[in-house]
Amino acid sequence: MTFSPDSLQYDASGLIPCIAQDHSSGEVLMMAWMNAASVAKTLETGKVTYWSRSRQAFWVKGESSGHLQSLVELRLDCDRDCLLALVDQVGPACHTNRRSCFYTAIRDGAEQELMAPMDDSL
Repeated sequence: MTFSPDSLQYDASGLIPCIAQDHSSGEVLMMAWMNAASVAKTLETGKVTYWSRSRQAFWVKGESSGHLQSLVELRLDCDRDCLLALVDQVGPACHTNRRSCFYTAIRDGAEQELMAPMDDSL
C-alpha cells in the first residue's frame, strides 16, 4: 500500500501532532506540528520538517541551531491522527538547550526539574 500524506487525519487547521523519539534510546524528545506538505518534505529529505504555527512556515529542526533531527522512521498511530518520528538527534532537541522538552516532572504535587541545559562547548 502506497502512503500519501493526504491519508492522515488533520485537525481543523490542517495540522497533525508529531512526537519525536530518539530511535536508539527510546527517549521522547519533543512534540511539534506538521501539515501534509511538511510530512511529505520530511519523507523526501530525511530531515524532520515541522510546521511553525507562529511563523506560518516550514521549520527544519536544527536548520539554524545545528541540532539536527534525521528521520530514521515515521510511524502512524491507529487513528492516523498522530505521528511518531523516530529520529537520530544531534545535540539538544529543546529550545531551552535540554536533550528533551519533557524535562519537568510533577512529583508529590510539586514540579521537579529533571535535567539541566546541555553544554554546547564540548
